[in-house]
Amino acid sequence: MTLKQWQKHQRRYEAGLWLAFLGIHAAANAIVSSIEIKRSNLGFALWEPWSWEISSALILLLLVPFILAVDHRFPLRRRHWLRHALIHLAFTLPFSLLHVFGMVALRTLTYSVMGTTYDFGDWTAGLVYEYLKDVRAYGGALALIYLYRFLLRRWQGEAQFVADGHEEPPTPVSDRLLVKKLGREFLIQVADIDWIESAGNYVTLHVKERLYPLRETMTSIEARLTERGFARVHRSAIVNLDRIREIIPLESGDARAQLTTGDEIPISRRYRQTLKEQL
Repeated sequence: MTLKQWQKHQRRYEAGLWLAFLGIHAAANAIVSSIEIKRSNLGFALWEPWSWEISSALILLLLVPFILAVDHRFPLRRRHWLRHALIHLAFTLPFSLLHVFGMVALRTLTYSVMGTTYDFGDWTAGLVYEYLKDVRAYGGALALIYLYRFLLRRWQGEAQFVADGHEEPPTPVSDRLLVKKLGREFLIQVADIDWIESAGNYVTLHVKERLYPLRETMTSIEARLTERGFARVHRSAIVNLDRIREIIPLESGDARAQLTTGDEIPISRRYRQTLKEQL
């Protein structure tokens, strides 16, 4: 699979990876529990450990966006690493409560369908026990998220502005970007960028058929490039004016820009007049 194909359906693939990971983990735990139940004659039906593990995995899957939202607001960067790590630790409490109450509700429903009742046991002891497990689950999920991002950046390559003569620090008017990809380094020209898309803590540079992440905000990259033939057309898009082939107005008052590359970029009403003036 090529990078372009992955990025075209990235959200689906990411959801599939989480589903596969949590599904395999739940199945493995259920099999181990079933073996222990049979060996120790604990009196549980064989379907019960499967209901425990699947209910837990389903709620954890639903809570992945919760972890991503917290990390988006408090990313574990070098500058604020300790403070943000403590904030993440604080969020493990509501995470655990949501997990416990969610999986207990699913188990209660499952047991009811099977004609029996589910007993969580002593809630105080049970919540403490589940919280200790959920702290590890939250930390493990966060570690997987950062590992995935690291591997994806290695696959994509990562860009940064460089100054003329490569002096440090880079000047804000540099017309080149240094791309590091899979152990290689090469330069691209700012003029070669077709358009720029917001991507969370990064922006994505669209350069012909290639995409490169750049650790910048849309506001800062707009300030860098406005005088260099680029225009903000949407809260999540900046385009190279030389790439605009046609602007198609929409009934809503918004518009759509067709680029020479074949890409179609939304233009919001907020930026339409400014874009006309720049053109």
